[in-house]
Amino acid sequence: MTRRALLVALAHPDDETFGTGGLMARAVDEGHRVVIACATRGEAGEIADPALATPETLGRVREDELRGAAAVLGVRDVRFLGFRDSGMAGTAENGHPDALINAPAEEVVRRLVREIRDVRPDVVVTFEPGGIYGHPDHIAISERVTAAVGAAADPGRWPEDGRPHAVRRLYYVAIPRSALVEWRGLAQAQGVQWGFGDPGLIEKAFADDDIDASVDVSPWIQRKKAAVAAHATQLGTVEKMPEAFRDRLYAREWFVLARGDRDGELLAGL
Repeated sequence: MTRRALLVALAHPDDETFGTGGLMARAVDEGHRVVIACATRGEAGEIADPALATPETLGRVREDELRGAAAVLGVRDVRFLGFRDSGMAGTAENGHPDALINAPAEEVVRRLVREIRDVRPDVVVTFEPGGIYGHPDHIAISERVTAAVGAAADPGRWPEDGRPHAVRRLYYVAIPRSALVEWRGLAQAQGVQWGFGDPGLIEKAFADDDIDASVDVSPWIQRKKAAVAAHATQLGTVEKMPEAFRDRLYAREWFVLARGDRDGELLAGL
């Protein structure tokens, strides 16, 4: 089998595990190269246990957590783009001058182009345009990665930043409406708080027919759970839910094809 490359480019530490942890573990086990590019260090995230970090140290702690989670999944190449966490929509963190959402779009795209040309991935994965639940950084990284995939192949764009590279397929992490309905029902049946704050999330979600790849990652679910646990500062509502709920939550990952040939198989060509 030919060894290929997968680049997962997301916004914060822990994004990679929830949406693509099983995919990455599978790709590693199948002999492919996997690289994570994280736009921020999650400086504006919540701190589940005050003993683990302070607002001043959280970025460093979350970087270490991401590296630990990646190691559990088998991923050894983790890169940070160096922008700051913008925080949830409507928070004061949105105004920080170093926040990802305030960085010039071309600057973010150029950094991503450098990574794409260096890694030379066959497949790139990022968030769908709505960012799953509307987080400003999720939306921003989706836009910038999509632009970077096109720019990386253009010899006229930043020729000093590496040889042009054409990505074969760009996929968006997405959750189909049926899964969100199921998860909400399971949470309500257990009497626990629904884990997504946007009441209109289900209506905004992708229809099931629009999902291009539905990947059963249950063979890697224990590694995925361990990777989630590595993000100790971020362990919140989900980890307090019954294990059966978490098994349903973690056992499948979904993707929409944004560029490339539609054939129903994620990692086609790997």
